[in-house]
This record gives sequence, C-alpha cells and structure tokens, in this order.
Amino acid sequence: MSQKNLICFILWLLIQLLVEINCQMVPYKPKQREGHTATLIDNKLYILGGAYTGNGNADVEKDFFYLDVSASFNTQNLSWNDLSNINVVPLHYDAASVKGGASNNSLFLFGGSNDTVMDSLVYIFNPQDESWKIPEITGNTPVRKSELTGIIDHKGIMYLWGGYDEVDVNINDVNDMLILDTINLVWGKGSLFGVPSIREYYGCTLLSDNNIIYMGGYQFDQGQELTLNQVYLYDTINDNWSTETTSGEVPSGRDSFSTVLGLDGQRVIIFGGYATKDLTPEDSLYELNLINFEWRIPKIFGQIPEVRMNHKANVIGKYMVISFGFGYDQSTESDILLLDISNVDEYIWTNEFFPLLPSIPPTSSSPPLNTSPSNKSSPSISSIPSSATSPTTTVVGAIIGTLFGAALLSFGGFYLYKSKRRDDNNQVGRNIDTHGQEIIQPTSNEYITINEPIRIPASAINKNYNHAQELIPIANNERLTLHGLQQEIQDLKQIILQNGKQSTSVMENNN
Repeated sequence: MSQKNLICFILWLLIQLLVEINCQMVPYKPKQREGHTATLIDNKLYILGGAYTGNGNADVEKDFFYLDVSASFNTQNLSWNDLSNINVVPLHYDAASVKGGASNNSLFLFGGSNDTVMDSLVYIFNPQDESWKIPEITGNTPVRKSELTGIIDHKGIMYLWGGYDEVDVNINDVNDMLILDTINLVWGKGSLFGVPSIREYYGCTLLSDNNIIYMGGYQFDQGQELTLNQVYLYDTINDNWSTETTSGEVPSGRDSFSTVLGLDGQRVIIFGGYATKDLTPEDSLYELNLINFEWRIPKIFGQIPEVRMNHKANVIGKYMVISFGFGYDQSTESDILLLDISNVDEYIWTNEFFPLLPSIPPTSSSPPLNTSPSNKSSPSISSIPSSATSPTTTVVGAIIGTLFGAALLSFGGFYLYKSKRRDDNNQVGRNIDTHGQEIIQPTSNEYITINEPIRIPASAINKNYNHAQELIPIANNERLTLHGLQQEIQDLKQIILQNGKQSTSVMENNN
C-alpha cells in the first residue's frame, strides 16, 4: 500500500470513528405521539407505541423508551433512554397496559390497533432482563380491542372495559368487561348487569375502595362525546355496577382525556380531551369530589399548558405526570407536563420534578427538662450543674490515658534501646512522638532495663494530669522495670481519684 493510500485509509477510519462517537453523544429525542401507553415500573416510565401526530396512524414505528424518575429533572431538558432495538411488539397504537405479574414488576400490553397482524393479544415485558415474551393464557380468549384503558387492582387483576372491537367491523364500540389474572394468566369476564352504554376513549381510574370509576368518552355510532353529569362505578370485589349523578361545575362532554386519583384518595382529577366545542386551557382541568360527587375547577398556579388529547397521565410522587398527546407544539412545549397536586387547595404547573425521599422513622423526643426549683436534699437532674457530673468521666478518662501513655512509654523506651544499640556514633538524638512532643533519648551510657522502678518528679504529680502528654525523663542511674511501672500507674490512679473526690465534696458544699 502506497503512503498516499495509507493516509487516506487512516483518515477514513478517523471519520468513521468520529461519526460513531457523535451518534452516541446525540441524546435520544422521541417523536411526538398520541395513543401510546405509559407504564410506571421501578421508577421508570415506559413509553410504547402510539401514532405520530400529523402523519396519520400509519406512521407509528417501533419506538420503545423510558424516562428515569428516580432522580430530579427539568421538563425542558429530558433524558430519554431508548430501548427500541429490543422491541419485538409489532407497530400499534391505542393499546392498554398495566404493571402486573407474580412479582408486580412486569409490563402487560393488551390489544391495540395496527396495520399488520400481531402475533399475540398480550405481550409481557420484563424490565429486569429487558426481555419480551408471549404468554400462554388459559380461559376463553377474547377478541382484540383498542381505544380503551387498562386498570390493575391490588391483587394483580387487569380490567379491560369497553373500547373498540378490532375484529368485527359491524360491532364497533363495545361495553363488555374483560378480566385478566396477570399472576395465574387466566381470562375471565365481568358482569353486564347495570353496565354503562358502549363507548371508547373514556376516562377511568382505580379508587381507594376497590371501585373503578368510569366517565365520559366517545360513542362511535352516535358520533358524539358523552357528558360527565353521570359517573359509573364497577365494584371489583363484588363484580357489580352502580351509577352516581354529579353536580357543581360539571365539565362539558369530552373524550380522550386523562384521569388520576388525588393523593388523598378523595378526589379524581381530569385533564384535557376532545370536546364538541374546542376546550380552552382554563377549561381543561377539573376535580371531582368523591364524597359528594361534586365537580369544581381547582385553583391553579403556574403557566397553564395547551390542551392535550389522547395523552397519558400517571401519578408519580406528588405529581400528575402527563406524557405526549395531540394538541401542542413539540418545538415550544415539553413532551412531559408536571402538575404538583400535593396541596388540594392549589395545584401548580411546574417544570421541576423532585422524587420523594425515603421516609425516615421519627425518633422519640426527649422528655422536657424540669425547670422548677428543686429540693437540695434530692435535686432533680435538671438542677444539677453540668460540671458536677464530669469528675467521674474525667477520672475514667485519666485512668485510660495513664494506661495508654504508660504502654506508649514502655514501647518507646524499648524502641530507643534497640535503636541505640544499632547507633555507632553514640550521639544524642531527638525524635518526635505521635503527639508532637519531643522525646529526649538517653546518652550512650544510659541503659533501660527492667530491674528498678522509675522515679517520678513531684512537679509532674502536682500538675493537672494531661493524658500522658508530658514524658518523664529517665535519670542516668535509674532504670525502668515492669513492676515499677505498674506501681507508679496505681499511685497516679489514687492521686486522680482523690482529686476527683475533693472536687465533688467542694461542689456539694457549695450546693
């Protein structure tokens, strides 16, 4: 290979490397969509499928990605994680999804519209190993439906009511209740007695009393949005239906809106949707009181976003998290909207998301100190000066310090002796101990043995004990013994204990 060809080859490799690195550094930006699913599992909001707005339902592709909600983020700078390369679900939109399974940590996807034949009615995604599978489900297999919402209860049962019949073009909307046990993988059906009229694109959510509330929606055969002056309750425990009439500021008839349960479990919040008359931003958010079934427009702070249709909403922490939808400009407004619903008196539109911190068990508070005058013969704890309780602690600390210092002194003496034996110049050396104190080594004619006790100057005893900070010099004719060292430690202990008793007696006399 010529030099010129070699240079060209190297340049080509560099260009390929730069292109690959650049592609990896470009953050993933999903397209705007409606009719997708949004499923929260282990602090990850998984977005799957949907139709790209403005391009019709044919242009859906196989996008699959998630938003990590375990950390704070700003909606103006979202960090999406792309999983499209592992997605095996055919193109679809208007499907239903829930979090369920034996461990309550799998994504169950049901039905949906599509332009190609789907291999299964249900797909399951395992976030732990990021794998998809088609389950084997027993029972009477239902027909495929779309334009409905899936609800999961606390026992892992998935409820799929109403929607659009994707198989029989002569039926269109339906009002049957499909039931899927996501743990045992068994199909069932719910009661039709007292069931609401057929509809699609309705709003629903699971309530605290195990009822599912249904409202609004679109009736295909009539070509109209249904009113919200009535709501319908399905009892998941007793498998029956009931109806409640609403009052107050009843929203206009609408479909394709989102519905969530408030944090206190006593109210339902709805947002957006289609209506016979186009909704305004001020007419897009309502709250239904579940005690008296009265509607009201809540007090709102922050910049009110544009009305969205066919979006999804999840309650994450203290926020109603709204994802994608139709009706907003993606170049000027974020794909994610955040409504802080922690204060029932005023909801706040915000761009900042902060996850809930793990709850810390409250510590038991100390009982209040007794500040009343006390009897000198039997003083309370609060009446004793803090200094009066310190001599014992000081004595104990002094004893420990004495033992520790003696051990250090013995080790230091032995170390000096060994060093001096190896030192041929017989000169006086100086070292610095770990406390920054100067240790004066003995001259060459001084030896440290273990025969005679050490002499402690009286000045060292009379001084306040300083936890072995002051080293005791060794006289030329005095030698260190282990027995003598122990005896001196006992003497120091007696002196310190006597000083402590005298201090205590003085303070008792003063009291």
